Amino acid sequence: MIIRRFVFTVLIISFFNISVPAQDDLSYKVPPKDIADMLLAKPTPGVSVDDKGEWMLLTESNSYPSVEELARPELRVAGLRINPANFAPSRQVFINTIYLKHIGSGKEYKIAGLPSPLFAGNVSWSPGDKKIAFTHTTDSRVDLYVVDVASQKAVKINKTALNTITGSYQWYDDNTLLYRATLKPPSAAPPKPLMPKGPTVQENYSKASPRPTFQDMIKSPYDEQLFEFYTTTRLVKNTNGAEIKIGQPAIYTLINLSPDKKYLLTRTVKKPFSYLVPINGFTSVVCITDMSGKLIKQLADLPSAETAPSGNDNVQLVPRGFDWRDDMAASITWCEPLDSGLIKKQVEYRDAVYQLDAPFTGKAELLFKTKMRYRGTTWGDKNVAFVTEGLTGKQTVQTDRFNPITGDLEKLIARNTTDGYSNPGFPVTTPNQYGKDVLQLTDNGNKVLFNNTTGASPKGDLPFLLSFDIHTKKADTLWRCPEGQFETVVKVLDPTKLSLVTRRESEKDMPNYWLKNLRLRIADRQLTSFTNPYPQLEGVSKEKIKYKRADGVDLTGDLYLPKGYDAKRDGPLPVFIWAYPAEYNSAADAAQVRGSEHKFTLLNWGSPVYYVTQGYAVLNNAEMPIVATDKDKKPNDNFVAQLKMNAEAAINKLAEMGVGDRNRMAVGGHSYGAFMTANLLAHTNLFKAGIARSGAYNRSLTPFGFQNEDRTYWQAPELYNNMSPFSYADNIKTPILLVHGEMDNNTGTYPIQSERMFNAIKGHGGTVKYLSLPYESHGYQGRENILHMLNEQYQWLEKYVKNAPKTEENKPKAF
Repeated sequence: MIIRRFVFTVLIISFFNISVPAQDDLSYKVPPKDIADMLLAKPTPGVSVDDKGEWMLLTESNSYPSVEELARPELRVAGLRINPANFAPSRQVFINTIYLKHIGSGKEYKIAGLPSPLFAGNVSWSPGDKKIAFTHTTDSRVDLYVVDVASQKAVKINKTALNTITGSYQWYDDNTLLYRATLKPPSAAPPKPLMPKGPTVQENYSKASPRPTFQDMIKSPYDEQLFEFYTTTRLVKNTNGAEIKIGQPAIYTLINLSPDKKYLLTRTVKKPFSYLVPINGFTSVVCITDMSGKLIKQLADLPSAETAPSGNDNVQLVPRGFDWRDDMAASITWCEPLDSGLIKKQVEYRDAVYQLDAPFTGKAELLFKTKMRYRGTTWGDKNVAFVTEGLTGKQTVQTDRFNPITGDLEKLIARNTTDGYSNPGFPVTTPNQYGKDVLQLTDNGNKVLFNNTTGASPKGDLPFLLSFDIHTKKADTLWRCPEGQFETVVKVLDPTKLSLVTRRESEKDMPNYWLKNLRLRIADRQLTSFTNPYPQLEGVSKEKIKYKRADGVDLTGDLYLPKGYDAKRDGPLPVFIWAYPAEYNSAADAAQVRGSEHKFTLLNWGSPVYYVTQGYAVLNNAEMPIVATDKDKKPNDNFVAQLKMNAEAAINKLAEMGVGDRNRMAVGGHSYGAFMTANLLAHTNLFKAGIARSGAYNRSLTPFGFQNEDRTYWQAPELYNNMSPFSYADNIKTPILLVHGEMDNNTGTYPIQSERMFNAIKGHGGTVKYLSLPYESHGYQGRENILHMLNEQYQWLEKYVKNAPKTEENKPKAF
């Protein structure tokens, strides 16, 4: 193995020049009609059911705005993307239609008083399910509307425009809401001076700051002014349209109402603002105030996260996780590390959780200690709560039973986070007397319900609902999805009668909602009748195939074959494999079956399934596990070798089935899947073409860790270099299509990654095309951009895969 070192990447990449695009590529194109029609099909309505099971709220959206809409002015600072014209996040997907359906009668109701056109978001039920609130965002402001469910009428309740940049609203009671309000009009924003006051200066004095490569950071003193202007708000309490101001203006990143509605837990940002971390890592103060905004207690003065230690499970040596205890009137909880925040330190307990009760004048009480990192608490009643703790590096998670009276903490369930078969799901919750969601206790407080909406099993995903005895730790399955379909519990309406709302689908049947009663065993009643939006996929076959890689690890993938296809009659097809690698410490966990062949195929902009309508066999969700082969090893220690095994196993299986032509194979992926694709093309000759979207190819540009890798570049330079396909760009001769949003906001996947990868491959004579999508982020939104991308992918597959000249059977490269 030749190790290519590039300590100063900038020195290498500076030798390359950005090439000028071909003139015939400068206009938008569209893919074949079947693909375009599927992309633009009307989305299925969103569904929300009230806690009583009386009303259903249905919402409809236009998923893909025009590129012109994306091109509107946008401010990118402190990890935020802001529409400077209306004090709202930019790039939102809005709800354009809202209506109600009465579950008992099945009758649908239009809502009067809705603004037209409607640009709704942040939809939520009131605590008593009597009303529904939503924000309406126009070009110039954000307003708050409330729908009275009984009369089906909507009314705008605010006078002052909302500021939703750092958060939306929250219910106080059925008639009152809290929200952040604007202070000045957008026209009052500080103008950019032609002459700056001076240079931008960043400095550090002997403090380590091993932070990831965050995007959209503050870069100048002027950015600081803009950030402060757009994020400073005043809290408002609105009761039936009457507004009352709360406290003084501030930059609020947290506003949390106490269960008894007498206090507010707030977190406010203070200067200096960081140039390295986003807003949630800025210096801040955590306080408790009364409902007038008067300070009652300062809980913490938190430093910037710039100095937080790198590595999985390492945390700053500061209090964290401030939250109200949901089962008490006004008790605040938080945790503090007992190991100095460093996981390498050998201690019996990692974290301690404390509680401070109103009026917050006494000393905090120690509730319990955890042996792993504290993740959170789901409160129940005075006798029981569930505590979650875990370690990311070891892929372990544990649920404990906490007795608030005795202080006892007992382990209930411990498992690997990657072990889907042992996952009981999430505990079912219900609103208590304070309107807070707490554990739904049954059998006189001895049992809880767990809802697993995935239900991983050797037969594929089969969701289930179970009853768990918190004393004996015995679990009884109350219901499990029948084989041959896919059905999940959406809401438990009555835990005694086991009245449920479920969502049912199959590979041929659209997802629809049903009313089910497990105790009475009456016939299920269908609540919705959504129809198939993709007639183009009717007759397409879907199968979850199973196969093994060379070292015996079991793999699966979702195979789609064209309508009317017969392998014996038609012969093997060109194949498009789409995948995303995942790391595992356990080979047994990696081998588990994931997904269900009985789920209805719903398409989004990034799906590879479109191409089954164009004569391709598509293997979607092809498993690409990267497994730690030894207790002293980490998964990435032999990343490339395992990628090759995974790909070879998939190709061999498709060829053995007679459905895939091993000499006409393409591979693709998005983000880490793009990283995978470039590595496969750099290290094998298995594929005729690759499609890599929004990837990172040079790991020296993400030097403080990436994905689940927590070693730094300086700790493991050979690993970083060997895993970087940029190191082997001279070996990539297989045609590769690179796609990237020009405004990618994802940590690590700067557009420069694709720009430099393109130049590196081009500089060594490879076949490569780079598509930069204007105004797009890490996920793509613009209608014209997506249609053009789908066409580029189609043309790439047609030219280099389906119609590729016949060659000698593909063989792995030898290095």
